[in-house]
Amino acid sequence: MLLVEALLLKVLAIPLLARIAWVDFTTQKISNRDVLLLLCLGAGGLLLLSIQSGSWWDMGLSAGAGLLLFVAFLPFWALRKIGAGDVKLIAVVPFLISGGALAVFSVLLLVFALATAAIVKNPFLLPDGAFRLIVQHLDRKGVVPFGVPISLAAICTLGFLIYRSLTVASSSGILNQLN
Repeated sequence: MLLVEALLLKVLAIPLLARIAWVDFTTQKISNRDVLLLLCLGAGGLLLLSIQSGSWWDMGLSAGAGLLLFVAFLPFWALRKIGAGDVKLIAVVPFLISGGALAVFSVLLLVFALATAAIVKNPFLLPDGAFRLIVQHLDRKGVVPFGVPISLAAICTLGFLIYRSLTVASSSGILNQLN
């Protein structure tokens, strides 16, 4: 039963991540409240899974990865290359996705960051309406919101984890036992 609650916490994090991406795109701000709520959702899910499995490995791995990401991205904030909200967001993501999916998140983050860079360099690749929106936004703000690729990579990773959990649960007969 704890697996279902942990899965529900992951599902609840997806709309919050989408909200963070939109707010970061439109205002260049990631609120501490949203990051703290993500931390609570992620740590709660990890706690439930750790209690169920009896192993605290994922909790420790996620805390270590979060600390490492925070320390690694802090110099970029000091150089004013990214915002403080971006640093806090990337430090919280390992709690949401757990240690086992950090590789998937890293690959997706690289893909979305490269796509963002390609759009910034060549906005003509976008359809006309999206082109106008992006160009007007970038001209007005002058910076690229890094919270958007972080959020998109986290959403896709959570979707993958939810799909994998449901696939394993349905193939092992756990869902039939719950009915």
